[in-house]
Amino acid sequence: MNPPTSSPAGTASGPVNQALSPVAPGDRVFAWHDHASLWFSLGVGLLVMQVGAYLMPALSPREALLAIVAGSLVGAGLLGWVAKLGCDSGLSSAGLMHAVYGRRFAGLPIVLNIVQLVGWGTFELVVMRDSTLAIARQSGGAGAFMGSGWTLAATLLWGGVVAALISGSMVQLVRRIIARVALPLVVLSLIWLSWQFLALAQVQGFAALWNQAGTGGLGVMGALDLVIAMPVSWLPLVADYARHGRSGRTALSGTWAGYLLANVWCYSLGVLVALVLPSADLVTALLLAQGGLIALSLILIDEVDNAYGDAYSGAVSAHSLLPRWSIRQLGIAIAALCTLLALVLPMHSLEPFLLTLSSVFVPLFGVVLGRLGGGVAAQVRLDAAPAVHGPSVALWLAGIAFYHLAPKVLPGMGAALPTLLLCLLLARLTRPRAPAPA
Repeated sequence: MNPPTSSPAGTASGPVNQALSPVAPGDRVFAWHDHASLWFSLGVGLLVMQVGAYLMPALSPREALLAIVAGSLVGAGLLGWVAKLGCDSGLSSAGLMHAVYGRRFAGLPIVLNIVQLVGWGTFELVVMRDSTLAIARQSGGAGAFMGSGWTLAATLLWGGVVAALISGSMVQLVRRIIARVALPLVVLSLIWLSWQFLALAQVQGFAALWNQAGTGGLGVMGALDLVIAMPVSWLPLVADYARHGRSGRTALSGTWAGYLLANVWCYSLGVLVALVLPSADLVTALLLAQGGLIALSLILIDEVDNAYGDAYSGAVSAHSLLPRWSIRQLGIAIAALCTLLALVLPMHSLEPFLLTLSSVFVPLFGVVLGRLGGGVAAQVRLDAAPAVHGPSVALWLAGIAFYHLAPKVLPGMGAALPTLLLCLLLARLTRPRAPAPA
């Protein structure tokens, strides 16, 4: 990413803080299809399918589909809205947090964001490593590719790929590789897998499967929280890419459309796989489909951009706190850390991790949207930001508490939507008068 030509965040004695400076107009090259391609690609993933499979058999297929569509509409809509804020202001997600929470206090949510991005990056590497070994065993025999040596090699392979991509240009990666190469391949893979599992459902009796009752243990609103959790986990990243867009309107609509389609498709495919081939291992179930080996391999390659997105945005956030380190240097360091953690940590319990992240980032961005939504000049807010903006901080902390209390106070209503609406409304009603531009 090229530094802007001028920046209020730079000083004569220190480097320009690119995370807290608006992207220069000449560097804003993303059009609608770039936003849509990027967020469709980021929305596709084995993790998303795996979470979709978690909805079964607790819910009926009808209930699961309702939760998937409603949660995806809300979650992708939030992504699109934050994308518009980032594009209109040219600021990164860290810049938006500084503008709302204050220049000193913003360090806390930024550090939490870096932690969650390292966690997600580690998850992605584990999924890619395990999928690679499963594909290798499927193609080379059940007894092949076993043991810690193969695990180490596969982890280092994907960690090295992510580090190599971080060394290049994010803008060129999105426009030349994701939009032109990766996207068509992954769409074909999803079409093929969907066709194969729909055919299996037809053989087993589609009507009987569709009318199957849920076993209980997870309500529709609880499932809605789980669906919303996935797009919400991207909220602290979206502005890092949208700030390179030409228009806030196309950033909003492209991000919303791309992620909505991917999220609905992958969650629904996970539900379908769990219905027709119940298995504790989604990858094994996908490999059992005709042509599943090739389709899964292409989806696995597409998974790389998810790990890249975590490392790149983690680097942008870290750069906002440590501007003397370049985004590229920090990205390589984060990729190396994720690789190390993937080798030593058990990273297979998704649901608690996802819901914990939602409890932090749903209220965080509910306040951001309430403060900056509706045409507020984020750059002006950033220039005038105090060290700590007490009311915004109080709203965020209260929102985290409400997220955890909501299921007890409002049983059956879920936590994500009530918390989001409450924080957004209160932040909007208590929004301070905009400072005059300097």
